[in-house]
Amino acid sequence: MTATPPPRATMKDVAALAGVSIKTVSNVVTGTVAVREETRARVESAMTQLDFVPNLSARGLRKGRSGIIAVALPDLATAFSAELMHRIVEAAHERGLAVQIEETASEPEREKELVSRARAHLVDGLILNPIRLEDSVIKYADRLPPLVVIGEVEQNRADHVRIDSRVAAADATRHVLSRGATRIAVVGADDDPSVATATSRLRLEGVHDALREAGIPRDPALEVNRLPWSMSGGADAARTLLARGVAFDAIVAFTDSLALGALHTLHDHGIRVPDDVIVTGFDDVEFSKYTSPALTSVAFDRRAFAEAALGLLESRMDDRSTPPRSLTLSHHLLERASTAGRPAGYRP
Repeated sequence: MTATPPPRATMKDVAALAGVSIKTVSNVVTGTVAVREETRARVESAMTQLDFVPNLSARGLRKGRSGIIAVALPDLATAFSAELMHRIVEAAHERGLAVQIEETASEPEREKELVSRARAHLVDGLILNPIRLEDSVIKYADRLPPLVVIGEVEQNRADHVRIDSRVAAADATRHVLSRGATRIAVVGADDDPSVATATSRLRLEGVHDALREAGIPRDPALEVNRLPWSMSGGADAARTLLARGVAFDAIVAFTDSLALGALHTLHDHGIRVPDDVIVTGFDDVEFSKYTSPALTSVAFDRRAFAEAALGLLESRMDDRSTPPRSLTLSHHLLERASTAGRPAGYRP
């Protein structure tokens, strides 16, 4: 004879064991209302003891929602994307949301597929990181499900979370200028419109801003871009610089992955960092602290970035009528050994 399983614990059971109201249990489960830490701990302990599983799907159906959001990033293979997605998923789960993940850089049509799923009520909202406005569905934001744009694509159609990439790249360039560099190579941007993205355009503008301030003319021979923005792309970009036979004493790379690839090529050619050439990256991913030498990089708080994006998205899901909002998070330059010195320069 098969034993009858015990009845499933309810919020009422949890409330009774924790000595709180059912509403307090609901607030702990949904995360929509702040609960004192001591009370939260009692409720969570009671849920564990009773093996209580919140019925999030039923709660979502009552609200007309699935409890699922979709997040699309350009390239999930990069360290930056992995670290950012980790923070988004972590913060979403704390809000009782599940996350569907998509990659879109090579196939912008995937954004349209996500929109179709959202319209079919399979996801409640979207966080998109397009690389170019002209390729993205955000051109039609007024006809889209709840949407938050992250990253550098400049637009006023949807809620937006970003850092100021132009200013950040200018800060990195000013830093290497302050170290005595005057021939600054750029890895991540050039004049080829077929590979230019919103990020590469803005960061290159930032480099040019700092060069103009210093009275140094731009040299297109020092600007090189290779896709994808990966370690192999950075290594190839640095080889291209060397093949051009141009002198340089600094590299400003537009991601840490590009910078690490450039460091590899410089090492292979006997070019010392920071004695001959100084190098900066962007994003301060975990490995930047462990490169040899450790990499100077533009940093920002990815957890705060994820919280900002999810906060705007939940607000937009609750009220579609408010004007789009834009949040710009602060950044700072973390100085490490890759720029610790006055570079002698590389000359072919």
